[in-house]
Amino acid sequence: MAVSVMFSLKSLTKIPKPHVPKTPIANLLTSPSKSHLKFTPNFKSSSLSHFTTIPKSKSGTHFRNLTVRSLFTGIVEEMGEVKQLGVSSDGGFDMKIRAKTVLQDVHLGDSIAVNGTCLTVTEFGQEDFIVGLSPETLRKTSLSELEPGSLVNLERAVQPMSRMGGHFVQGHVDGTGEIVLMVPEKDSLWIKVKADRNLMKYVVPKGFIAVDGTSLTVVDVFDDEDCFNFMLVEYTQQKVVIPLKKVGQKVNLEVDILGKYVERLLSSGFVDSKKFEIVKGTLI
Repeated sequence: MAVSVMFSLKSLTKIPKPHVPKTPIANLLTSPSKSHLKFTPNFKSSSLSHFTTIPKSKSGTHFRNLTVRSLFTGIVEEMGEVKQLGVSSDGGFDMKIRAKTVLQDVHLGDSIAVNGTCLTVTEFGQEDFIVGLSPETLRKTSLSELEPGSLVNLERAVQPMSRMGGHFVQGHVDGTGEIVLMVPEKDSLWIKVKADRNLMKYVVPKGFIAVDGTSLTVVDVFDDEDCFNFMLVEYTQQKVVIPLKKVGQKVNLEVDILGKYVERLLSSGFVDSKKFEIVKGTLI
């Protein structure tokens, strides 16, 4: 059964390119004057041109903040609903999300993963919370496709006593992928994603990957297409937003951090410089 499915997926090599309508944030990023976002009273309009261009430091190099502030497991706690999107009073971008579970013990400054993106809670009430979106976040993630009414995956940062049900997810999105195929098999769903080659080198069969913040196991890798696939069982389909998306839409991707550490060690010459000595059959 599995062999026939994999053959059918590989045989579908033509990738459709459906038209995906632009969403409010995407419109704002490309044409601020034509935006139709719903703003809260304390939001003010301002140009978002700085969201689409990467500022240069004095040395001409752009640095990303790689500090690990929180850790997630990739086990989605609930799906929240985007209520409002708008430019904040300080010129940034705010998003208000309706939720329930993640608000049970929320505090200002807490980290919540929204579609796999680690964001900081700046305000909260009994039924919703607000997070800020930086220009870099909008450039690197698929959050720019959201609009009021969109559903998003939500997960609170883990605590020391939490169960580790998925894998180590930092909430630092490495880039986006595009859904190119969705094929049902009985009550399960095969999904094929195309990603940048710089990300695909970290994707391995039976390895971990976070897709929109959901910890998933890669089934197969198609190097000639820069694609990988995974399967969602019926239970997971009901708990995450991925099945609600269509072919042509983007998903946030975070590869397994272990692969990047291995690459860093190899490129630094650590392996070549390390000398091993075997003493009485023990490697030291």
